[in-house]
Amino acid sequence: MDDDHQQHLFSERPAEYDRRIDVTDSRHPSAHPLLLLDEEIRAPGLSDYVVPLGLFLVTVFTTLWAGAFQANTNPFQGPWAFLMDNPAALWNGVPFAATLLGILVTHEMGHYVLSRMHGVPTTLPMFIPGPPHFIGTFGAIIRMRSPILNRKALFDIGVAGPIAGFVVAVAALVFGMQMSRVVMVESTYGMQLGEPLLLQGIAWLVVGPLPAGYDVVLHPMAFAAWLGLFITSLNLIPIGQLDGGHVAYALWGRRQRTMALAMVPILIVLGIASLPIVSPYFLLAFMAILLGLGHPPVLDPEAVLGRTRVWIGWFALAMFVLTFSPVPFFFPK
Repeated sequence: MDDDHQQHLFSERPAEYDRRIDVTDSRHPSAHPLLLLDEEIRAPGLSDYVVPLGLFLVTVFTTLWAGAFQANTNPFQGPWAFLMDNPAALWNGVPFAATLLGILVTHEMGHYVLSRMHGVPTTLPMFIPGPPHFIGTFGAIIRMRSPILNRKALFDIGVAGPIAGFVVAVAALVFGMQMSRVVMVESTYGMQLGEPLLLQGIAWLVVGPLPAGYDVVLHPMAFAAWLGLFITSLNLIPIGQLDGGHVAYALWGRRQRTMALAMVPILIVLGIASLPIVSPYFLLAFMAILLGLGHPPVLDPEAVLGRTRVWIGWFALAMFVLTFSPVPFFFPK
């Protein structure tokens, strides 16, 4: 991967930039201790606000549509026919859409706020609408106009998004589980969701132990929270420019690449285990191989993160363990 580019599965992608300066040259009037800046960083224009707002509004519509369509009981009726037959049904998608977008917005704003605090020029989050057949969005991206070259800034920006989104997802899961239904397994059908450790624990606390032959049908809010946990675990995988790559490189330097090399075959094996469903782990492994496993270097690799950041790093690892689902989607046998 080109070291000048940062890519993020659900949140970050830098803008292209051409002319650069040597930040170690203090004689340059634009020298900055953190960043390799464009010689000229343009002031935000109208499109920098209109485009993110427009994409967000479209994503609100598609996630509402997806949330409403989840209640469709006619397997022969597609999303478009469902919407045309009953446009007012969009309101039924509010619990799902509001929860999912709340998690994603919080995640992205965690990155955005810490980027601004560290002086990293960045755009507002840009949400990517998706088809309503499943969840109605492909997530969001943030464009950074310069790479992060300070170790502490790299850690803070990388870890802020997952922690912020995780907190909202856990709260939503607790409330959503209270509205979920316990049903007999024979009455369930279709694709099932994997159960990360955190979901199992909260379900046990909120719903209680389930009798044999029973399962929980998630309320739309709980399903959106499950997606939030899944997104958190994906982003915390220590590969390349994912949040986990940022955090791992800030904590362990070049050993992050070794961790990424170990993760790729694991992702491929987990993808095979999910067949015939095409697992997101396949896509992630392919992207890692194509775009690169390692993380670009920082200017101050010997800088001390401090005990607090190290403990936060271990908390991020615990988040990954608690939210990771080896087989996130499957059809029961």
